[in-house]
Amino acid sequence: MAAACQEVATGCMVTKMQRLNSQYRVLPPEGVLMTENPAIYALREAVVHFGDPQRPVLQRISLEIPRGQFLTVVGPSGCGKSTLLRVLAGLQSLSGGQLERSSGESAMPTRGASGAELRAGFVFQQPALLPWRTAMQNLRLPLELGSGAAGEGQAAEAGEERLLGLLEQVGLSRADAGKRPGQLSGGMQMRLSLARALVRDPQVLLLDEPFAVVDDFLRMKLQDSLRALHDARGLTTILVTHNLQEAAYLSDRVVVLQPSPRGLSADLSVRRSRLSPAERRRAPEQFEFLQQLSAALFPS
Repeated sequence: MAAACQEVATGCMVTKMQRLNSQYRVLPPEGVLMTENPAIYALREAVVHFGDPQRPVLQRISLEIPRGQFLTVVGPSGCGKSTLLRVLAGLQSLSGGQLERSSGESAMPTRGASGAELRAGFVFQQPALLPWRTAMQNLRLPLELGSGAAGEGQAAEAGEERLLGLLEQVGLSRADAGKRPGQLSGGMQMRLSLARALVRDPQVLLLDEPFAVVDDFLRMKLQDSLRALHDARGLTTILVTHNLQEAAYLSDRVVVLQPSPRGLSADLSVRRSRLSPAERRRAPEQFEFLQQLSAALFPS
């Protein structure tokens, strides 16, 4: 019974994403930004509250995210980081303001006359794998839940070689495909969760503290895998984390949310040099940016 409820809940989440998608206005094809990489998202005075307008979770957030950027959101607990991520994913509606998405070859085409679906991968704080399914069966789940018969057809057409290739891209082996989550370590489960987020070939990857429960050594390896996937696939990646070193190491840009007064308090660009992962972790600019980020979070 519990197993059935979990699978139904997962299906309901996908349905909610599709339903909420219709609320958002789409940017014109030429885009509103005169930049090399036009905005894939543009939040305009976005507000979210849960019944009490005097106690907003997000307050007048304005933010543009260019296509192909790795953006990290940091801030104290309770400042609305996860809520912001859910708004971008289409899992949370706005109480005020607007979320605009780019049109054309958008990573997240709106659901309208064309019937196009939201194309975003979401990685949660916990792997959220179905324990009675093998790794390969968990990997196929987003395809099966796509949209009824069409989703079943998409799952059937997904070649086993392509899915095995996805496992290898995130650092798992072909031998892991037949294992159930209980037979995988915590790090392997998180890698499988990342592979599942990529199975529908999204151009936007949303991650809500995905490495919070793993040890530091494994966390560093997963960080390297994530940044390599971002670069290789040309993703737009949006990460929520409490780990400032993680934000400095992975990101092209970091924004800071504060709980009082609620809103964005800093928007910082990260200078990325062409170094190996090990060299980059020791680079002076990493420490300089960490000081800048700490000052934004804890102003004197």
